[in-house]
Amino acid sequence: MAKAWYVVHTYSGYEKKAKDGLELRIAANDAQDRFGDILIPADTGVEIRNGKKRQVTRRWFPGYILVEVELDNETWHIVKNTPKITGFVGGSRNPPPVPDHEMVRIKANFAGEEEVGEETALTEFDIKEEVRVIAGAFSNMKGVVEEVFANRARLKVTVNIFGRSTSLELDFTEVEKL
Repeated sequence: MAKAWYVVHTYSGYEKKAKDGLELRIAANDAQDRFGDILIPADTGVEIRNGKKRQVTRRWFPGYILVEVELDNETWHIVKNTPKITGFVGGSRNPPPVPDHEMVRIKANFAGEEEVGEETALTEFDIKEEVRVIAGAFSNMKGVVEEVFANRARLKVTVNIFGRSTSLELDFTEVEKL
């Protein structure tokens, strides 16, 4: 029997604990050969609130995880009887697998919580947008966004100082939208 991907319903907010619990049950039942990957599709990035950076994880499907498994009676019970997991989506005993083309699409967009690459800024600024500098020597000055460096969470902002346009490179935390 070949492995297929299935959607498993978990308690909302407990996706990571459900995944960890399932991995422990798989090991305890010596069923590693019948299980593949367990995914929690999510994006990790930097969010700026009240002028402070913080790293956040946004789950694509809150309350669900994806499990690759050879589904039979024993593996069904391993998954179903794991704490924080309520069951398979789409059927109580014979759930439908996720179509291959959908898994290709999900995996193409998946960075994985464990495999976080570059941080991306979740606060977006647009070119030609007006902002106010809220930190540093130019505090309370208004300016216009000229360039956005999302991968570095920085902006190039032009402000008017003594009648001259001056470019500043500022961190996302040093400006606010008007």
